[in-house]
Amino acid sequence: MPLSSFAIPEAGYLASGARLARCMADGKRPTITVEEREERGTRETRRLRRAGYVPGVVYGGTGQEEATSFKIGARDLRNALHTGAALYDLKVGNGKALPVIVKDQQVHPVRGELMHIDLLEVRLDEKIHATVSVYLEGVEDAPGVKEGGVLEQVTREVNVEALPTDIPESIVVDVSGMEAAATMHLSEVTAPSGVALLDDPDETIIATITIPTEVEEPEIEEETEVVGEEAEAAAEGATGEEAEAAAEGGGGEAEGGEES
Repeated sequence: MPLSSFAIPEAGYLASGARLARCMADGKRPTITVEEREERGTRETRRLRRAGYVPGVVYGGTGQEEATSFKIGARDLRNALHTGAALYDLKVGNGKALPVIVKDQQVHPVRGELMHIDLLEVRLDEKIHATVSVYLEGVEDAPGVKEGGVLEQVTREVNVEALPTDIPESIVVDVSGMEAAATMHLSEVTAPSGVALLDDPDETIIATITIPTEVEEPEIEEETEVVGEEAEAAAEGATGEEAEAAAEGGGGEAEGGEES
């Protein structure tokens, strides 16, 4: 089974627990209803987007030798993805529902609009690999943060292996117990039942708390006073020399007048 990666959009947080994960416990899945797409090529897909559709392709599945191209209203697709589900039921026209996951999404780099989506049909009795988002909770309650530390989330996604129905919508990690200068590794996160975390537990860092370093500012006032005194002394010296030179010049003129 090929590796499939997908990001779960805007999953909500859980209220409590040391290491928590949000799972699809009720077995209900959102349905995505699409139309089979006959349009092909760049020009046709552009027309579809201008008409408010998002082109897509669904791959794989039993009895399905080739990929099926489809189109769906941009708003309908956005609403379906906003549920944050990891597994969907896909209905192409009047066909039966197929269990699918999001394989890939193409987003416009400027407008942020979804331009294309790839879905992958899966078997519910076979484990698959997926990428799941990681969220932190209890940041403000962490002792290290209360003492002035800065908490940084290092890992935002983890790779998991599970049956499609067991894939978490997200993994929520409680960091309310982190002390100053602490580092939390993946080894401290307990996976949900039926889910295996595939990343290195000791090398994968979830979050850290660092204490900002205080930088001593130079004593500018003392330096300013010294510079001021030196400038004043130099000015006084220059003034004395000018006065002395003027006095000598005046005496010379007087002597010259007597001689004449």
